[in-house]
Amino acid sequence: MNQANLLWGVLFGSVGLGFFLYGKKQGKLVPLVCGLLLMAYPYFIANTWLLVAIGIALVAAPYFIRL
Repeated sequence: MNQANLLWGVLFGSVGLGFFLYGKKQGKLVPLVCGLLLMAYPYFIANTWLLVAIGIALVAAPYFIRL
């Protein structure tokens, strides 16, 4: 664990909390699931570039996937 992973994890975790609260309040499944994944996945990814790539994909997913 290095400083970059920690900071990216905090950033994506914060965005994930926002997505989770929005999805829960609005009853939308995609933001809810993306929020949970954004809060959990930084614990399992050690590579910084992979952490950022997955984070960007999960942040963009609710925009492209509308159920």
